[in-house]
Amino acid sequence: MTGIVIARPDESWPAQYEKTAHAVGGLLGELAQRIDHIGSTSVPGLPAKDIIDMQVTVGTEPELDDVVERMVAADWESRPAKRDHVVPGLPADDPQWVKRLVVEPMYRRKVNLHIRVAGRANQRYALLFRDYLRSHPDTAKAYGTFKRQAAMFKLDVGDYTDLKDPVCDLIYLPAEEWAASTGWTP
Repeated sequence: MTGIVIARPDESWPAQYEKTAHAVGGLLGELAQRIDHIGSTSVPGLPAKDIIDMQVTVGTEPELDDVVERMVAADWESRPAKRDHVVPGLPADDPQWVKRLVVEPMYRRKVNLHIRVAGRANQRYALLFRDYLRSHPDTAKAYGTFKRQAAMFKLDVGDYTDLKDPVCDLIYLPAEEWAASTGWTP
């Protein structure tokens, strides 16, 4: 087992996101309410897997599948429908955590395109987590240290995610307090 690899921060990740977001936006048109750079590559100076995570926000749950259909028609690969993990203290009902995932066409820049519904807990989580880390560089640095140390266990992606999720939640919970105190909105 080779495990995941955490790369040093790359100053070109935002430009790579912009290029991909432009292409995705062209494919989705008005179906995408917004397209955001999320995940560790969206936080300056944060080590990450060298995969650009993006979030497409849609207005309704049926539009999740509409996005997948358009992306698959453009040679993106659909992953099985799933839901995000439930964060302690947030609503546990399934619709809050439903998402779809597609990945880049073969031989292109690695991208995970997460498709979520506007206003749902998981859509907010990705944006608030990113913005909190951007505003709290010491927290981002500690999270980066955790990621590098976790990678040394040579876990597969699923096990790495299972290990990382509670750590992300420990960051997210004070992020909610920060959001309330600053008036942050997605």
